Amino acid sequence: MDWGKGILLTIIAFVGFILTLVVISVRQDDIHLVTENYYEQEIKYQEHIEREKSAAALDREVLVFDLASKSMILDLPVGAKGSLQLFRPSDARLDQILPLDITAEGKTTIPLEKLKSGYWRVQLTWTENGVDFYEESKITL
Repeated sequence: MDWGKGILLTIIAFVGFILTLVVISVRQDDIHLVTENYYEQEIKYQEHIEREKSAAALDREVLVFDLASKSMILDLPVGAKGSLQLFRPSDARLDQILPLDITAEGKTTIPLEKLKSGYWRVQLTWTENGVDFYEESKITL
């Protein structure tokens, strides 16, 4: 075998390898975006910042994770409405959105023991006395 055939075989092997990678990447259907409508959310980002500032100005800790009982404890007043989003960055199929409507005094406990182990982002959005709030917590189950 001479140099010409060796170089030609190397180029053919390289092209074959690259084509294999292209075919694998095109057939992949398990790609998860953080959100489907991220352009809309970017436009409304200033509203999100205002919600975070409102939550930071509160004199209480609203979103607390209790590792012992694997639950989220929410300190919201009666009449508060919102949603609790359980966001799994590694797999969008595990994401959940729980609607909240606080009707009882005291702290509200939301059990999380049925969730798959791993890293989660818990995002709480709520309205209280006509003011919108947002708080986020990162937890590991």
